[in-house]
Amino acid sequence: MIEKKDIELERAVLIGIITKNQDEDKSKEYLDELEFLTYTAGGEVLKRFTQKMDMPNPKTFIGTGKMQEVQAFIEEHDIGTAIFDDELSPAQERNISKILNCKVLDRTNLILDIFAQRAQTSYARTQVELAQCEYLLPRLKGMWTHLERQKGGIGMRGPGETEIETDRRIVRDKIALLKAKIKTIDKQMAVQRGNRGKMVRVALVGYTNVGKSTLMNTISKSEVFAENKLFATLDTTVRKVVIQNLPFLLTDTVGFIRKLPTQLVESFKSTLDEVREADLLLHVVDISHPNFEEHIESVNKILGEIDSADKPTIMVFNKIDAYEAEPYDDTDLMTERTKANYSLQEWKKTWMNRIGNNALFISALNKQNLEDFKKRVYDEVREIHVTRFPYNHFLYPDYNYEEEE
Repeated sequence: MIEKKDIELERAVLIGIITKNQDEDKSKEYLDELEFLTYTAGGEVLKRFTQKMDMPNPKTFIGTGKMQEVQAFIEEHDIGTAIFDDELSPAQERNISKILNCKVLDRTNLILDIFAQRAQTSYARTQVELAQCEYLLPRLKGMWTHLERQKGGIGMRGPGETEIETDRRIVRDKIALLKAKIKTIDKQMAVQRGNRGKMVRVALVGYTNVGKSTLMNTISKSEVFAENKLFATLDTTVRKVVIQNLPFLLTDTVGFIRKLPTQLVESFKSTLDEVREADLLLHVVDISHPNFEEHIESVNKILGEIDSADKPTIMVFNKIDAYEAEPYDDTDLMTERTKANYSLQEWKKTWMNRIGNNALFISALNKQNLEDFKKRVYDEVREIHVTRFPYNHFLYPDYNYEEEE
């Protein structure tokens, strides 16, 4: 019998800064997201530290006084990990590690760790390994501090590589090897995509944890892994879906996140080929999240980076069952009414109204408004299909609500 193990959560502290570009509210929101990332990676956040600064300290990211405060808390509560909200330079990471005497991670390192845990297929694992090697390369210097006391002198001079140079060469060779491996898998996947014929391809895109996999499971009646954690899906899944009698291919892709490290976008560009080659994008948005508009911006920015911003897109506002407007008192003349107080009906009258029938409001979990969603997707896919095969229009009549379950 397999022994049951209780997984102990790593104790961690979060550190962020408030600058002129990132006010207090935004900093709090980023740290909320960082806490969710920490929980996803298997950590427990005991405390958050923030500091107001014009710009990060080039040596230690935060000021000396705040660093002493963090150090005292870490020693007192036996904390094993300090996680910073922004990417640290190799020098900052080394300096902070010396002061705090514990494991120091930044947002990039944390996301890479989650990716390493979540990667299931050989392709995803290769991409994560490539991103990790590219992240590691400039940071190798701090790993050889035990060689600092080597002295020069008689018998110590002469040609040869130092250990750090050897390691750099090994990592560079590994990067070249992984890039070659990804190229080979890309060719195989291109052949696979070619074998799918001229079927219409629809891709689900969106921020991480907005319910793309849940929607995929509901529509395709398949069992794609879905969980209320960030980056639950890392491997691209393609399923054949039939709405009424119209078949098409539906792809579930990796979720996006703000402050996504550049190495990750580069490494996962080939995964996002599925998005590039899609005929229609379903941009899923978690409308119950207070900052869903920023999430939309982040996704659109990454879609622009992979040359997919101009594709036909349907906005799918998911989790309407969880949406709650903040209560507003009409008699309070001091407080201004904001977007947080909007009801769903009021949201529909904003910029969403300009999207017209390309804005859908559903709940994938509770199957609310799924019939309207299926009809809209059916109409759009039929139009693309008939453009491709002009004599097939009589095969697919108008959507019939009665026939669907």
